[in-house]
Amino acid sequence: MQTNQTIAASERSAPIRARGTGDSGARREQAKLSLVDLTKQYSAGTDPAVDKLNMEIESGHLVALLGPSGCGKTTTLRMVAGLMEPTSGSILIDGADITSTPVHKRGMGMVFQSYALFPHMNVLDNVSFGLKMRKVDREQQRKRALEALAMVKLEHLAKRRVKELSGGQQQRIALARALVVEPTLLLLDEPLSNLDAKLRESMRTEIRMLQQRSRATTLFVTHDQDEALDMADRIAVMNGGLIEQFGAPRDIYRRPRTRFVADFIGRANLLDVAVEAELAPADHGEKLYRIAAPSFGSGGAVGRPGLEGTDTTLVLRPHNLRVRRADDAEEANSLRGTVVSMTYTGDAVGYRVTTTQGDFVAEVTSSSSDLPSAGDHVQLSWDPADAYLLPHEEATGR
Repeated sequence: MQTNQTIAASERSAPIRARGTGDSGARREQAKLSLVDLTKQYSAGTDPAVDKLNMEIESGHLVALLGPSGCGKTTTLRMVAGLMEPTSGSILIDGADITSTPVHKRGMGMVFQSYALFPHMNVLDNVSFGLKMRKVDREQQRKRALEALAMVKLEHLAKRRVKELSGGQQQRIALARALVVEPTLLLLDEPLSNLDAKLRESMRTEIRMLQQRSRATTLFVTHDQDEALDMADRIAVMNGGLIEQFGAPRDIYRRPRTRFVADFIGRANLLDVAVEAELAPADHGEKLYRIAAPSFGSGGAVGRPGLEGTDTTLVLRPHNLRVRRADDAEEANSLRGTVVSMTYTGDAVGYRVTTTQGDFVAEVTSSSSDLPSAGDHVQLSWDPADAYLLPHEEATGR
């Protein structure tokens, strides 16, 4: 948990360059964040926690650092915030190197996992604290703090004590405190992890709306893929201190570049296949290929140019698979197997099917007629456009 001294240091920024006209309704200048070969090694002889990370966050964008525990995402955030010194590399804001700039002079706003609100202060004083540290006059402190509370729809709680607030309210107060100083960059360190599942879902929408309204360039750390897919303009998927893929949520999900990304983002069926021949061009510069695998026969899938004659991995998302009872009819792009389990989740039915190529998971709408049951012999099939081939060098773990 962050100490009050740490919070005070991060809030006690020297007057930062003007980011607007002073009118709270005026459009603010937006910051661009660049990380260049950013590296953190905790001790000699150990693998770096962050290894020569390069990334650019465009002004006004929300970027999620996503990955499992120990992947380096929080270490990256703390280096950007100035709470941790990099071993090497650079941190740039609008082209200016701030790598050695003290935390209290970076002009950033941060929301910690614990929210780190001051329990001895009321809501209004918590929100205005950063303005007080910047020596903003009292009238402006109150005015801007109330505007920030209105932004999170909690102005009616201005005089309430922190201990009297719910978890969701405390989270919004922490956001208001970070936004009120009009930060060069907004940093969010898993701010939803302390909330229950239903509240987390609603707060995802709240945070995204606040970020878009304030136009704050934002770096958001999470291990929850649903949060990242729902909220981010772009996602950096991290693993072992490296960025495995950086791109828009749709591209990360539909066109993963590595087995790790395919398996980590959403659910995926992975099948080793041989790429036999190029059949035709596909959309977005991709190619349609004929593929084959043992006990599979042949089928089609899309992938990047240059995969012909290689062995690679086929990615099939569960919702792109069709499930029907097996019969004597042969079908392209299909596998036969046996249903070992099924689960009902309201709108969908999930299947686990054992095949000669391993277990596959499929998801079909519950309104489908004549749904197979556990123990039934079934045929899994898919459209070639919904089957994606990983780039060869990534699939083989070069």
